[in-house]
Amino acid sequence: MSSREDPTGRQFSLRSASGRATATVAQVGASLRHVAVGGVDVVPPYPHGGPTPAASGIVLVPWPNRVRDGRWTQRGETRQLALSEPALGNASHGLLRFAPFEPVELSDAAAALGARVYPQTGYPFHLDVTIRYTLHDDGLDVTHSITNLGDDDAPVALGQHPYLCIGDADASDLVLRSPGATFIRTDERKLPTGRAAVDDATDLRAGRRLGDLDLDTAYTDLARDADGRVRTSLSAPDGRRITLWQGAGFDYVQVFTTDRYPGRSLAVAVEPMTAPADAFNSGDGLRWLVSGENWTTGWGLEWQL
Repeated sequence: MSSREDPTGRQFSLRSASGRATATVAQVGASLRHVAVGGVDVVPPYPHGGPTPAASGIVLVPWPNRVRDGRWTQRGETRQLALSEPALGNASHGLLRFAPFEPVELSDAAAALGARVYPQTGYPFHLDVTIRYTLHDDGLDVTHSITNLGDDDAPVALGQHPYLCIGDADASDLVLRSPGATFIRTDERKLPTGRAAVDDATDLRAGRRLGDLDLDTAYTDLARDADGRVRTSLSAPDGRRITLWQGAGFDYVQVFTTDRYPGRSLAVAVEPMTAPADAFNSGDGLRWLVSGENWTTGWGLEWQL
């Protein structure tokens, strides 16, 4: 790589206690850029020298997904956000997608990065945002923390946009399982029009071959395991598996398949979210933090490789 700064900012490298697992976090968007276990990629890397592609691994705060027309109304106030997705007329993926996060704590196996959401047009609220990645031999823990620094109650939701893979296994033959019983119908602008029980095209509960899917779909009514976590898994024919778990408050998951990820003919993002698209209007999953209040929650990865 050349001596010029990468468009994704500083790169923070993590290594688990035994060295079996490694990860890279990019400064811009605090994005989870790469994870490998025993030399097997489980979060696919992308080339240096360009901006983060396809929202790979970025933090989505103070809303995930989209706000219709960038315009939202809550508590009797209507506000107008910048249209960051002009082709569809939406405000997309929050306000920190292109923001540099600064290191708060760094060690061999952990990195905590922080950024501020400052009051601005369409979102006159002040937030302190921290994300902490902790790498273990058998998994990765991701902890989000948001504090309202302002005087007024602040509406917040959050999510993240990681992609998953299993080394050089043919992505088409991977089996995707996710426990959502309900999916959110959307229009041509990727905005909600209603909810429905999963059907033959969207039901992932028993597992579906990734090559048979074409999804940009949010799920809810997520079944939780005995430990209270929601789990979505990607499995290879040889039994290897990567699992994304969601903790308290992460009651939605977006599954996005694409042929536009660098170096991959098929890629899948599994996006844990605390609210669906257009939550700033519907109020679904939206959380109001009073002045000084902190909200901490998390998700993570597990692997059997």
